[in-house]
Amino acid sequence: MIEGKSQSRFEGTERYIATGDLGMAVNAAVTLARPLLIKGEPGTGKTQLAIEVATALGRPLFEWHVKSTSKAQQGLYEYDAVSRLRDSQLGDPRVADISHYIVRGKLWEAFESEVQPVLLIDEIDKADIEFPNDLLRELDRMEFYVYETRELIKARHRPIIIITSNNEKELPDAFLRRCFFHYIRFPDQDTMSRIVEVHYPNLKRELLAEALGAFYKVRETPGLKKKPSTSELLDWIKLLLAEDIPPEALRSDDPKKAIPPLYGALLKNEQDVHLFEQLVFLNRRVR
Repeated sequence: MIEGKSQSRFEGTERYIATGDLGMAVNAAVTLARPLLIKGEPGTGKTQLAIEVATALGRPLFEWHVKSTSKAQQGLYEYDAVSRLRDSQLGDPRVADISHYIVRGKLWEAFESEVQPVLLIDEIDKADIEFPNDLLRELDRMEFYVYETRELIKARHRPIIIITSNNEKELPDAFLRRCFFHYIRFPDQDTMSRIVEVHYPNLKRELLAEALGAFYKVRETPGLKKKPSTSELLDWIKLLLAEDIPPEALRSDDPKKAIPPLYGALLKNEQDVHLFEQLVFLNRRVR
């Protein structure tokens, strides 16, 4: 399904704030007809980028969310031999045509799109180390062979391919050479302010300023195991509004308030909570 107003270059959307560098990276990958490999902290909008590119350019979107058990072949197609065996035992006449048991993968679906699509290969680093290499030929030539039906499947249009990685493991050099790479840096306070305003346009300036100040103070705490992300900030602000927390409750002048209210939206493990409790104790001793 094609949504949104079509345009020729990506510059972000009304609901997705793209920096100039990110917009240039998307457009460069489109010009070079190479996959765009996106890395960055979890929660920085890597997956959402593909959705917004499809919306902005008016293209259909195909999403392949990779798991630890995923194999490259699944993106092309799978032969459902079990169903065919069961149907043969039941005397189903469809077993004579093996094509009934070929399950198309996301690459095949994207290759058959009537217009140039956007193809998201999400969190490619979750899979086995050989997973990226197993896709090299198909991504280069934009075709693959179905041995069961003896068909050569060719892409009608080269998809705009966006591949995300959380850097859980190194990707093969041969694969990296074929990609245009961009690292999404964590937004600075000005950019983050624009992002928040997209989601909460009526948020009072004082509350926004105090929330951002408290959020970045949490992120900058030495020894933090998991820094809160953009999505966690948005969840936290939603809670602040729902609970009608005043801006002054977020100020850090008082050392007894080192842990922000509703901190469970920002801190996601007991080590980080304990770290903040230690900070409260140390601040009290200093005073």
